[in-house]
Amino acid sequence: MKNLFLSVSIVSVLFMSCDDNDTNSKIDDLMLVTTSNTTNNASFTNMSDTNPVSNNLSLSGTDFDGAYFNNDTDKFIVASRTNNRLETYGGVKDALNDGPTALSLEFFSASDFDNPREIAVTEDKVIVTQDQSLANGNVNKILIYQKTETAFTLLNEYTVDFKVWGIHIEGQNLYAVADLTSDIVVFNNIFSNANGAITPSKRVTIEGLVRTHGLTYSSRDNVMVLTDIGNAALDTDGAIILINSFTDVLAATANNGTISMSNQIKISGSNTHLGNPVDVAYDNVSGNIYVAERLFSGGQVLTFDKPTVSGNQAPTVSRTEAGVSSVFIYRVKN
Repeated sequence: MKNLFLSVSIVSVLFMSCDDNDTNSKIDDLMLVTTSNTTNNASFTNMSDTNPVSNNLSLSGTDFDGAYFNNDTDKFIVASRTNNRLETYGGVKDALNDGPTALSLEFFSASDFDNPREIAVTEDKVIVTQDQSLANGNVNKILIYQKTETAFTLLNEYTVDFKVWGIHIEGQNLYAVADLTSDIVVFNNIFSNANGAITPSKRVTIEGLVRTHGLTYSSRDNVMVLTDIGNAALDTDGAIILINSFTDVLAATANNGTISMSNQIKISGSNTHLGNPVDVAYDNVSGNIYVAERLFSGGQVLTFDKPTVSGNQAPTVSRTEAGVSSVFIYRVKN
């Protein structure tokens, strides 16, 4: 949910920062996008407004994971779990300007996967994760598509020996969550792999984390943000974990080693509303963290100030959103 083109959980640098010495400059408006596993709505919310109001736009289906919007091209890409394909919608800007609330489905990929969990977008490539299920023969995959203005073309199809969930692409390197574990992995030069089984360049355990799900990375701040859903049946045991100086910490950790709690800042506890935080976005202008909390109160979208110490930190903003499954942010001129 991160470079000039961002994923769902992948969100950190689609903006221009302000010069503090330029009194005429303004920070661009921050737009927050979410999808749902239980409704056909995608929500777009201007979080820079004094009282943010969500605009719900309808899609062709009721189960989505992963979202990406390009404000320049007005193209909205999602992974549809209803139809098991990538879908591109147009007309977002018109819809947000009091136009029709039903977005136009412009084109979609073949159904090369079943049970998608996340997407990441960089330049002309879209990456999709397939989580194992009975319907797909219990196979975990990472698929890479080339996108144009009118089509998706499957370029590569990789299998991995762990359950997949959240991903983030940074240049040529792909960070990924190893679901059902406390681990994250990195595939260096992911696009250079031939089709078939691939092995991570490095795998590390996050000490104290129970079950990782969402992740995002900001190269500008060099911070990795992870979510922990804990026990999937409980709505009070989730957490957010920040790792500052992340690339240095990762480089200093051996393959199959552990990133200690001393290198982490953790938000958890009864004030947080965190139970099953399935996706996360980080804005390196404000330092705010945005979370798709899937279980607490049936689904909530949460905003947190960037923490400097671990603690039971309450969200600064929360709103109920049924089945919320992914979060994505981008900035636009105000």
